[in-house]
Amino acid sequence: MANKNLNAAKTAKKDEFYTQLTDIERELQHYWQHFRDKVVLCNCDDPYESNFFKYFALRFNQLGLKKLICTCYNGSPVQGNELMIDFGDFEDEPKKIAYKVEITEVKDLNGDGAVDLSDVQYLLQNDKNVCTILKTGDFRDPECIELLKQADIVVTNPPFSLFREYIGQLMKYKKKFLIVGHQNAITYKEVFPLLQSNQVWLGYGFKGAAAHFTSPYDDIATAGDHKKNMIRVSGVNWFTNLEIPKRNEEIDLVCKYSPDEYPNYDNYNAINVSKTQDIPCDYDGIMGVPITFLDKYNPNQFEIVWQASGNTRASAPSSVLQEVGYKSHPEDRGGCGVVNGKRQYSRILIRNKHPQKI
Repeated sequence: MANKNLNAAKTAKKDEFYTQLTDIERELQHYWQHFRDKVVLCNCDDPYESNFFKYFALRFNQLGLKKLICTCYNGSPVQGNELMIDFGDFEDEPKKIAYKVEITEVKDLNGDGAVDLSDVQYLLQNDKNVCTILKTGDFRDPECIELLKQADIVVTNPPFSLFREYIGQLMKYKKKFLIVGHQNAITYKEVFPLLQSNQVWLGYGFKGAAAHFTSPYDDIATAGDHKKNMIRVSGVNWFTNLEIPKRNEEIDLVCKYSPDEYPNYDNYNAINVSKTQDIPCDYDGIMGVPITFLDKYNPNQFEIVWQASGNTRASAPSSVLQEVGYKSHPEDRGGCGVVNGKRQYSRILIRNKHPQKI
């Protein structure tokens, strides 16, 4: 489906999408070993609304966290009172005020033997936990950068419209992270080299490669699995640099190369592979595969050479353009692969490191 809701939000710089707790739980179950004695930062998260805050607050002791820091930005349109916390000087939930919450201790204050939302309500009554007003709460603000420097791992759903800048900041400060982003970000000139060089990879993903977000904006989607009062966005991924077992799983290749089934591009010295499952096991040259290939990419099995997309001509080093044999074509719109005069969708150009010898 066309993500008209997402595109409209990005155009208006309105991309306040709140991730469901079930989606967070499904992904984070694969990363628990990374969090013990770590400082976790959720820097796009209003504690009243953010399920990232709820997830880490409820599992603070179970994960063995050292500290949890959450920040929200000034002027956030999301309002609510689902998680009512006593902020001391605040009589009600802060309205459109940037602030941070720092959690360093979570106790079973009601004595029921479990840490649940009723306990989270009292978190900030603990002297070891604090709430502080921020100037803007923007992740680019100097005071928020200081919080980033303290963090070991960043976990959040950043604004899609600022994804390039957001992930660039994480890389600049050499932070470990697990963040939500749209599939289109794979082709960004600021992001693709990170995937190619194995500095960033995709996590386990959302069910059906689509996510339903809580949001203050209207949902104009027409998908069959539409959910009331939520925005459905297809092609959503988790981006991370935390090691996970998935990275070592090889694709089982069963197809074999034939010129008839794998046509050459008009503008690249490479063959077109329409589906990841159809990658030939015995081809040793460059292949163009769908960007969804990255969901199954194993760096020990394949080499990412570059991408064939609308910004390849502008972003690829000249040595790479020469390696892939790129020749400008009137139909490629800046670098998309062309087969028999017909432009293809964006592709990842790869090479099998261990092709079978027939």
